[in-house]
Amino acid sequence: MTAYVNVTIDGHVGLLRLNRPEARNALSPEVMEEIAAELERLDPLEEVRCIVLAGSEEVFAAGADIKAMSERTFAESHYHPAAAFWRRLAGLRTPLVAAVSGWALGGGCELALACDLIVASETAEFGQPEITLGIIPGGGGTQRLARVLGKQRAMELVLTGRRIDAAEAERLGIVNKVAPRGGWLDVALELAGVVAQRPPLAVRFAKQAVLAADETPLAAGLENERRLFELAMATEDRVEGMTAFVEKRPPEFRGR
Repeated sequence: MTAYVNVTIDGHVGLLRLNRPEARNALSPEVMEEIAAELERLDPLEEVRCIVLAGSEEVFAAGADIKAMSERTFAESHYHPAAAFWRRLAGLRTPLVAAVSGWALGGGCELALACDLIVASETAEFGQPEITLGIIPGGGGTQRLARVLGKQRAMELVLTGRRIDAAEAERLGIVNKVAPRGGWLDVALELAGVVAQRPPLAVRFAKQAVLAADETPLAAGLENERRLFELAMATEDRVEGMTAFVEKRPPEFRGR
């Protein structure tokens, strides 16, 4: 357990919970460092096949520490650790499920968008309000929203700073599942558990292939997918999965 992040592992699912209630889980440099460090610690562990990133019932993460940001100079912004934080998240191979209840605003929204799947409480609110402070999103908000929503809808949210509730976020394709108040974490852990039951190497290959769809032209993406497919074909888990299917029994995947 660390100051701002609590980590537990249950079965093959890791759970990382933000724990800075006095600041609504604001993403200070210290909080970002702990999040990144803990995720990087879990990422190579064989027993961890999926990770849930959650806040509290009241707030996922309210964004950056505005008071500290208001005193930051241009030079300090250029070398701020936040830039490295988002790159570190992008380098994780283990699937991430964001479990969002309450506010996910600014950097908090970007943190959720940086995950591979999002489960939201019916109380969740998403938004990029940076424009109201005289800045723009700096942790991938403009890019990830545009890829999920398209230019027109992303432009509206970024230029107005409007918040959207969980139901609208689900309609727009930001959220995978909306859960009842109080049940959001259980639903996120259940979803992570399903992912964790799948063959670990194939899951990581699949994550890499889907992410490449956002970053490469179609021809390059297809070539990358084919290469990853061939790697999956060379695994012991592929043999086990197909053998189990033929023998009509549950597979026993070992990540090999």
